[in-house]
Amino acid sequence: MILRWLTAGESHGPCLTGIVEGMPAGVPLTADDLGRDLWRRQQGYGRGGRMKIESDHAEILGGVWRGKTTGGPIALRIENRDWPNWKDKEYDLPRMTVPRPGHADLAGVYKYGFDDIRPVLERASARETAMRVAVGGVAKQLLAEFGITIRSQVLRIGQAKATPGDLSDPAVVERVEASVVRVADPESEERLKAAVDAAKDRRDTLGGVFEVVAFGVMPGLGSHVQWDRKLDGRLAQAVMSIQAIKAVAIGDGFVAGERYGTEAHDGITMRNGRVERLTNRAGGLEGGITNGEPVVVRVVKKPISTTATPQPTVDLDTLEDVPSQYVRSDVCAVPAAAVIGEAMVAVVLADALLEKFGSDSIEQMRTNVNGFLESIKTWWRPSSEAVESAHT
Repeated sequence: MILRWLTAGESHGPCLTGIVEGMPAGVPLTADDLGRDLWRRQQGYGRGGRMKIESDHAEILGGVWRGKTTGGPIALRIENRDWPNWKDKEYDLPRMTVPRPGHADLAGVYKYGFDDIRPVLERASARETAMRVAVGGVAKQLLAEFGITIRSQVLRIGQAKATPGDLSDPAVVERVEASVVRVADPESEERLKAAVDAAKDRRDTLGGVFEVVAFGVMPGLGSHVQWDRKLDGRLAQAVMSIQAIKAVAIGDGFVAGERYGTEAHDGITMRNGRVERLTNRAGGLEGGITNGEPVVVRVVKKPISTTATPQPTVDLDTLEDVPSQYVRSDVCAVPAAAVIGEAMVAVVLADALLEKFGSDSIEQMRTNVNGFLESIKTWWRPSSEAVESAHT
């Protein structure tokens, strides 16, 4: 791994922190560059009370000088606005001994031997993803230097399906970004909102499916030669690591097993002076290597585990069957999860880009990329959109 990163911090601790190492010098980066995605993560129909407390802002503490990366580790900090409500309570809080089904509570107690669930839930909380989004924002700044953009949309919430939009169309992207459920179609938005409302009325939660698409990715990232260098595997691991994610597919992976081979693969043709695929069922990856088509990752998020309706569990002190206890929670966070998914895809693609073309400075890296693109120009050239993005 060339691009290394770590997060630290708890849900109700003073702050979340992150370190990003491996970025070349000269990449434009300011707190404002990270703020947009942090705001997007907090939006979405069905979010809970925590989002009314937090107003996430990433402070850059190191690794940036006069608005550009230095090549040194980048240090990030996000304040937890809820900390003042908790800082004087640490030793007064009652022990939590009733694990919530679907959370890390019980498994974490098994692993670390705690007699209190709080240390587990504090770190396992999806609050940690705020820092992931900030780290992903750093990665996006590198990708943007080479015309690579990452977008997302929600495909389903519960049983309610959305009509997918073409994320290569800026007008569609604008509609998705304006939607509280991250869909381009007004009728789909109403269906998905109705599903969230119904879950709230029954004191329950909903999951769903979203997709992340990376445009402008050149062929040749990743490798087929070892299992841990295959880019589809690296993407799957990264996205599966997001809290509450239970399945990841590259391209048409969810349905590919239902088709004949002639219906499952992507024919090759010459179009507009470059080799292209007739379809993109493979999601831009073959043999663990990018093939020049958009990289498509589709993701299943389970319903949020904390439900207002009690679920069966056990009190670890008394060993008696008891109902689960309700803690403040979202009804649905699928739109927010899509933004987090963007961040994880960005980190993996940035790492793969550095693996193939990495240098100490962005200018040296640009020379390497341009040399590679020149070597394959007979077969592949970036789309006009990617070229324009790379020079703006």
